[in-house]
Amino acid sequence: MKKYILALDEGTTSTRAILFDRAGGIVSTAQREFPSQYPQPGWVEQDAQEIYAAQYATLTESLVRCGAEMQEVAAIGITNQRETVVVWDRHTGKPLCPAIVWQCRRTADLCRKLEEDGLAPMIADKTGLRPDAYFSATKLAWILDHVDGARAAAEAGDALFGTIDTWLLWKLSGGVLHKTDATNASRTMLYNIHTQDWDEDLLKLFHIPRAMLPQVCPSGSFFGDVHILGTTVPVCAMAGDQQAALFGQGCFAPGEGKNTYGTGCFLLVNCGTQAVQSKSGMLTTVAATLTGEDPQYALEGSVFVGGAVIQWLRDAMGLITEARDSAYFASKVKDNEGVYLVPAFTGLGAPHWDMYARGTLVGMTRASGRNHIIRAALESIAYQTEDILQAISADAGMEMRDLKVDGGASANDLLMQFQADISHVRVIRPASAEATARGAAYLAGLSCGFWQSREDLPLMADSKSYSPVMEESERSRLLDGWHRAVRAARAWAEE
Repeated sequence: MKKYILALDEGTTSTRAILFDRAGGIVSTAQREFPSQYPQPGWVEQDAQEIYAAQYATLTESLVRCGAEMQEVAAIGITNQRETVVVWDRHTGKPLCPAIVWQCRRTADLCRKLEEDGLAPMIADKTGLRPDAYFSATKLAWILDHVDGARAAAEAGDALFGTIDTWLLWKLSGGVLHKTDATNASRTMLYNIHTQDWDEDLLKLFHIPRAMLPQVCPSGSFFGDVHILGTTVPVCAMAGDQQAALFGQGCFAPGEGKNTYGTGCFLLVNCGTQAVQSKSGMLTTVAATLTGEDPQYALEGSVFVGGAVIQWLRDAMGLITEARDSAYFASKVKDNEGVYLVPAFTGLGAPHWDMYARGTLVGMTRASGRNHIIRAALESIAYQTEDILQAISADAGMEMRDLKVDGGASANDLLMQFQADISHVRVIRPASAEATARGAAYLAGLSCGFWQSREDLPLMADSKSYSPVMEESERSRLLDGWHRAVRAARAWAEE
């Protein structure tokens, strides 16, 4: 009897494998971190082979930890960091260069030229996105134009492109399956979200050979069989991490939304079958669906540096030893005392979309110390989320009263209470923060019949909620200071 669904959750800084049972319980988890490289300012790269090795190691470890057998796994669901680009040789399986991570800003000038050439409206109409180095298209074009032999290999049909989901599936299948899903495709800036296909005009614009692109499937569908530990197992779901989290949080109806506090922060609101075009700097993206369902869409706001600012405090600045220490030290001061940190280390995402803004620490006095900087870093995550909430409210014509949260930093009580205060919403944290992996598992389970319908899914129970208690005058004062700090970060790069 099939007892489990295995979710492979490949994030930006670590990869995990989580085994779920039929009741939605987590039976076993394994996790491994892997490094990023920063060869030039604003550049971010990873070793795709290293990512796969770490993912496969967690897969086997998750089974060993609980004594489960691969034969007991009904299906695999894959969820992944989006927009990261891998190009590899279809014959040898060797990447032609390091993977270019979604955070990388090396193509910012190319994106600015697209804006100057008046192409932004066309790109937005087709993709729901805006020209930004965040997305895959310019990264892929950069590889073809700058890596020796890459374009020739692509045009000869010898080079394949994929985001991380595609790369993992190709590797797990021994080079047989070259597929992606609609949520990941919709983040490449090459996919028409209305026709649900790769767009010929965009392929010509970026000089991308269509033959190197993967086949696009619904998120919850049969992608193919893979052979692991002597057993054949179907892969029945693939979804970008944020759309997987939206599904995992049970946000199935229009107007329901969630915020994931990971390396970045990603706030998505379900728009149903309507592709709402944002006028406030949000993105229109494809939501996860099952085979046979009509396409669904979401509005999304993306914060490039969310939980990563806590890693920066730990690894680059040495202000804390462990990530969880941030709440302890931040609570040692009653407020930020005028200190603001804008973590625009790789530019600013929604709603500003400023590729040239840089990290800025302002408001320091002689009395300012380590604890103020740590608190300012934590608060920056909530401020950036509030900027997105305001923009989505303007687009959707409504204010969100409840915000479902997940991701590692959502475990930080101080941050969650500050989010509730600064956004004047009730913040709801589920008992399990594993919404991303859970979404991949639910999609796979529904696709293979492990669960029969959405109503049959064991949705997450709430663990804790946070209601706003801050006075409106204090909230306005703090937000005013934040907006001034953002203006300073954006002004830094101006000539």
